[in-house]
Amino acid sequence: MPAGSEDPRAALQRLRAEVAKAVVGQDAVVTGLVIALLCRGHVLLEGVPGVAKTLLVRTIAAALDLDAKRLQFTPDLMPGDVTGSPVYDPRSAAFEFRTGPVFTNLLLADEINRTPPKTQSALLEVMEERQVSVDGMPRPLPEPFIVAATQNPIEYEGTYPLPEAQLDRFLLKLTVPLPARDEEIGVLRAHHAGFDPRDLKAAGVQRVASAADLAAGRASVQRVGVAEQVLAYIVDLCRATRTSPSLELGASPRGGTALLVTAKAWAWLAGRDYVTPDDIKAVARATLRHRVRLRPEAELEGVTADAVLDSVLATVPTPR
Repeated sequence: MPAGSEDPRAALQRLRAEVAKAVVGQDAVVTGLVIALLCRGHVLLEGVPGVAKTLLVRTIAAALDLDAKRLQFTPDLMPGDVTGSPVYDPRSAAFEFRTGPVFTNLLLADEINRTPPKTQSALLEVMEERQVSVDGMPRPLPEPFIVAATQNPIEYEGTYPLPEAQLDRFLLKLTVPLPARDEEIGVLRAHHAGFDPRDLKAAGVQRVASAADLAAGRASVQRVGVAEQVLAYIVDLCRATRTSPSLELGASPRGGTALLVTAKAWAWLAGRDYVTPDDIKAVARATLRHRVRLRPEAELEGVTADAVLDSVLATVPTPR
C-alpha cells in the first residue's frame, strides 16, 4: 500500500461530503466518478445546461488534489489543440513539442460533441493508450489520467455524433439529473449567501484524499473476488443485449469487462471483498447504456436504452 494511504476506502467515502460543499445532491454521479478513477476509466456526463457538470468535476479534482484542465470543444478545435504539437524554436533552430491540455490528471472535455470527428479522433489514442504519439514518438500521460466529457442531451444543432469507437472507450455514461425541489432551494440559498462556483477554496473545499489513496484503492479493487456464476451472469447480460429486438447493436466483450471492473469497484466501496449480482445490477445501466444502439423504429416508439437494459436485467436469470 502506498505511503499515506492507511484507509483509502474511508478517504474516498469522505469525498461525497466534501463535494457537497460546492455541489448540492448528485451523490450517484460522484460515486460514478470515483468508480471511474478507481478503474482508470473515462466518464461521459450527460445533462442539460446548468446542472453543475463542470463544477462537479472541478470540485472532485480539488478534493483529490489532482491536476485538472478544462478544454472547451468547438467546431474549429484542431487535434493539436488537444494533444499538443511541435513548435519551432528559433533559438535552438529545432522543433520542440509543446504539450496540450491532455497532459493532466483529470481532463474536462466540455461539450465534447461540438467538435468534428477529426478532432474527436485525437482522443482515441489518448483514452485507450494513455499516451500521445507525435512524429512517431510516444509521450506517456500523467498517472492517474481520466477524461470526464460533458454533452447536452437536447441540443443537436452544431453538434456531431460521437463515433461508436470513441463511445466504447468511456467506462461509464452518467446522467446528471435536475435537482429535487429541496436541493434546488439549497442551491439558491448558497448563492444568496455569496457562494462563488469559481472559488472553491472560499466554499471550504479541501483535500480529503490523494493519488496515493486512489492507487491503494485500485490495488484493493483488483483483489475483490468474483464467483464463476457471477462471471457467467455478466456474459449472459451482454449476450441478451445482442438479441434484443429493440437494439441493432448490443454490448461487446469490452462491455462485459467494463461491467466486471465497475462492479468490483462498487462492491469494494460498499465494504465487501466479493461481487454479488446486485452489484452488477447497480452499475449495469451506467456501464452499458452508451454501448448499445437502438433500432430506428424503437427510437420512434420512444424506447430508451435504459428501458431495454431494465428489460434485460428483469429477464436474465439471477444466480443464487
